[in-house]
Amino acid sequence: MKSDRLLSILLFLQTRSLVPAHELAERLEVSERTIYRDVESLSAAGVPVYAERGRHGGIRLLAGFRTDVTGLTADESRALFVLAAQGAHEALGLDSALGSALRKVMAALPAPHRPAAEATSRRILVDATRWWTDGETNAVDLDVLQDAVFTDRRLRLSYRHSGTTEHRTYTVDPYGLVAKAGVWYLVADRRGRPQLFRAERIRTAKQLPEPVRRRDGVELADVWEVLRRQVEERPVGVEVVVRVRRERLDFFLRLAATQLASPQDEFDLTGEWVTVRLRYGQVRAARQLLMFSDQVEVVSPPEVRAELREALASVTALYQRPAPELE
Repeated sequence: MKSDRLLSILLFLQTRSLVPAHELAERLEVSERTIYRDVESLSAAGVPVYAERGRHGGIRLLAGFRTDVTGLTADESRALFVLAAQGAHEALGLDSALGSALRKVMAALPAPHRPAAEATSRRILVDATRWWTDGETNAVDLDVLQDAVFTDRRLRLSYRHSGTTEHRTYTVDPYGLVAKAGVWYLVADRRGRPQLFRAERIRTAKQLPEPVRRRDGVELADVWEVLRRQVEERPVGVEVVVRVRRERLDFFLRLAATQLASPQDEFDLTGEWVTVRLRYGQVRAARQLLMFSDQVEVVSPPEVRAELREALASVTALYQRPAPELE
């Protein structure tokens, strides 16, 4: 384990000019004292690494020193070829670069690991894109957002919030881009407060000449964690109890997974119908259930049943009229 840790320290130092000892300790899940002992071991082995003391100190490699040692294990080699976000590379225009990088990695792998890595790339595929979306596509090119992120420039956005057709204009300070379940988000500060912008709702984005104004010491991962928890811990608007025909339960659970409130191991599968509890942010959102036709029935609350009756009445009235003639 120590040899793996020493190699990890060496490779990590090659990507950064100076790394605080406490950061290395956190990443490798050891104490700072262990990190300093490892630095001494590397130095004794001839690696030009040293520690700088003081408030702004850390561990540093001698400028210009590089090593071509990969030190990849068999499992690490296979892991590199399980691409968890292929859509992300395509959206950012990095598909060809990814293919080129993997070919270089394959060439650098120890010969015994190459067959397993190649087999993994053929036998394992992870597609992060959702089956069904709301039909929206990115109105703004992700390249515009990406360029602002990497050049540290402010952005002026024309943005539409969920449930409205109106676009509002915001000036924001971007931290970065996040792809979650096939959906891209811009993570930014607006007036010094973190905010999430869904990329497909950004109609226009203009890069401003002034530099970004991020909060000191705050990184993309920190802001994303705050925003993610706000979304996931948002108070539930309405709990909906439905009954689902047992033969359609698996299909229903795949499509309504994000609204599921019932533990699946508590379902009673002995009858024709299975009772399931769902959570929605608002009553109108439960119109999603109409896609299941007579395979799903809302039991409660009454206001959701009324909402679905109203929706069905509107659809019935629409189709009772003669079909329009198309030119």
